[in-house]
Amino acid sequence: MYAPKPTSRFINLTITLLLVLSFSLTIASSDVDDIDGIEELIALDEEEEQLQQQQSEVSSHVKPSEAEVLSKAQRIVLELNHDNAKKLIDENEYVLVLGYAPWCPRSAELMPRFAEAATTLKELGSPLTMAKIDGERYPKAASLLGIKGFPTLLFFVNGTSQPYKGGFLSEEIVTWARKKTGAPVVRISSVADAHEFLKKQSMFVVGLFKKFEGPDYEEFIEAATSDNEVQFVETSSTEIAGILFPDTKPIDIFLGLVKSEPERYTTFEDTFKMHNILQFVDTNKFPLVTIMTELNSARVYSSPNKLQDQVYVFAEADDFKKLLEPFQDVARKFKSKIMFVFVDIREENLAKPFLTLFGLEESEETVVTAFDYMTSSKYLLESDLTPTKIEEFCTGLLHGTLSPFYKSQPIPDNKEASILTIVGKTFDNLILDSPKNILLEVHTPWCFSCEATSKQVEKLAKHFKGLDSLVFAKIDASTNEHPKLEVNDYPALLFYPAVDKSNPVKLSTKCSLKDLAALINKNLKAQDQITKDEL
Repeated sequence: MYAPKPTSRFINLTITLLLVLSFSLTIASSDVDDIDGIEELIALDEEEEQLQQQQSEVSSHVKPSEAEVLSKAQRIVLELNHDNAKKLIDENEYVLVLGYAPWCPRSAELMPRFAEAATTLKELGSPLTMAKIDGERYPKAASLLGIKGFPTLLFFVNGTSQPYKGGFLSEEIVTWARKKTGAPVVRISSVADAHEFLKKQSMFVVGLFKKFEGPDYEEFIEAATSDNEVQFVETSSTEIAGILFPDTKPIDIFLGLVKSEPERYTTFEDTFKMHNILQFVDTNKFPLVTIMTELNSARVYSSPNKLQDQVYVFAEADDFKKLLEPFQDVARKFKSKIMFVFVDIREENLAKPFLTLFGLEESEETVVTAFDYMTSSKYLLESDLTPTKIEEFCTGLLHGTLSPFYKSQPIPDNKEASILTIVGKTFDNLILDSPKNILLEVHTPWCFSCEATSKQVEKLAKHFKGLDSLVFAKIDASTNEHPKLEVNDYPALLFYPAVDKSNPVKLSTKCSLKDLAALINKNLKAQDQITKDEL
């Protein structure tokens, strides 16, 4: 799921949380002289000391109710090791295993949620066994289970591993687990059960069916079974449906989505087909503005909503509080059409990869960007962050009237330069619109062989000095972009003929200096011949 060390490009948590809870499955040993037994007892003592220390550290950060949940979960989540891992998985029909490492901050963030989910599932009488294994301490056992990075969640059915595809909040883990162990839909038959359900569930789909049968009901069940993240509930009582969804219409069949957001209730108004229901859920399950975290970032990236346009707001958390309401007002107008995401600009590993795409990785100011995943285009709001400007930006995004954003360094001073420095803003003027032949070197800072090519270009520029029809230029592709500059391998040498800038000739960077000079001469002569023929 993740690399063994925290080096992922997009998903790499930088907030170190102080919660790494260690549970142990006690192994009795009657032979005190047995070496393995002594080592196990020592390990258990170390775990107990570590647990006491961590509980002390956590007490100032965790609410009493959360601490109680974790303490209770200590008796529910089983600790796997070299000796019991295979046996426990083989002897239980359903097992959900969390592979973690003490140094992994994402593991620390996930473990209390995993523990809380274990407690809830236990209270619900779930047949699921929940266990965890320290992959750092028991690498061989973790590897045999299929754990290759941290944190990893694996679901075992009768000993066979299946990937976990649910969310990472405790409620999402519970929902996924219940569906995978035989309860895709929860039936609510009393007013008391409805009120109790509302206390525990913040997001769910409610279906009202006078009779639990028929084509529409079958489509509902298929959708509930297919979806991995949202709990589906059903009832035949209009009164109960009204408790769960106050805006329930007085009809025999009704479907709605409930979530703990400003847009709390959303009514399904399409035909009862599985794909329509799933699309409705996927489109509406996110809040008006999604706050990205390490644990939900993968969910945001992989969401079917990526087929929509997405608007990202990068700001410090305190600044965003002032912007949240205006953005929610705008998001409400573009609901189901644009997905709005907030990223804390101080969360470097979440924000920087995006901001680098705009050359704004060092920015400390609020930045609003947009992505059209259908065309792979990106956009930047370069005006004041007023509700009107934000709405105009979103409207232009939907209608395709925004100009795509391309990175560019500031325009340099090329006076007296033997090799022109090109940036994104000057590519049209100095390359495409130039009446001369251009030899362009495309390089990046991380390219190992770019330096050698640059030295060759410098020598070539000296060799052809005085030839007015030929200009030498260079561009740093890491900080400058242009829609007509399509280069994937660096370094690259592109010869732009004076008579046709739309079809540059790619010259090999592996050629000797003499061969490159010969190729340039060959292309120059070809251009002269074309010019003569046209005359």
